[in-house]
Amino acid sequence: MKYILIFLGISSFCFSQKFSFIYETKYKLNSAKPDDINSDNMILDLKNNISIFRDSLDKKNDSIKLNIGNGRYNMGVENKFYVKKNLAQKRIEKVITYLGTDYLLPIEEILNWKITSEQKMIGKYKSQKAETNYGGRNWIAWFTTELPFADGPYIFSGLPGLIISIHDSNNEYSFNLIEVKKGGSIFDARKKTVKIDWEKYETLAKSYYNDPFDINSKGWKNATFTDPKGNTVDISIKNKEMQNIILQENNPIELNHKINY
Repeated sequence: MKYILIFLGISSFCFSQKFSFIYETKYKLNSAKPDDINSDNMILDLKNNISIFRDSLDKKNDSIKLNIGNGRYNMGVENKFYVKKNLAQKRIEKVITYLGTDYLLPIEEILNWKITSEQKMIGKYKSQKAETNYGGRNWIAWFTTELPFADGPYIFSGLPGLIISIHDSNNEYSFNLIEVKKGGSIFDARKKTVKIDWEKYETLAKSYYNDPFDINSKGWKNATFTDPKGNTVDISIKNKEMQNIILQENNPIELNHKINY
């Protein structure tokens, strides 16, 4: 009983502290180009069973938004990695910021984990293998009970320890823990949201595809821009270029919600 009480005391202390887990995230937006790999550092901030997962630039812009009331965010709707979790309530939500509005997309797909007996060392952590399906992909994860948090990168959670490495079976998306930081505060700059579902998400994505630069609402139908060579080009040319990029990079992490443009 003494050892159990000591463990509970340690766990309680850990959960009351704020931790930041930094993951190296690699992903292929164009599955036809196997060498075209994006790499970003993404941060999981966790305290008291509440966590926010976002890339480092999003966290910086959230801080700016809280301090001066305005932040700069990436264009587009697809391939957003911003996720909020309430581990105690088993609530997972994606946040998509588009044209100045924060949209809240609840993740209702249940993660049914299969924990295997396979173990290995990843860095300094003794880790165990688990597998699940999510978003039309098969996922292989490694978690460690040495970091006693039932959380992980992106939407992944629910194992008896922190997920320190996870990738899909096609090796198109991967998250690997590279650093652990203690202390600081967890902040949320995206509390005022509009709740949507996957059908509304598709509507937003198609709206962005049809008008990437929001020309219609801004009255820029006859606008022009200057290319790097100093040539004046109609904005419709730039629109077409962006649409081609969207089509080429249509390899979302949730394959079961891939949009046919």
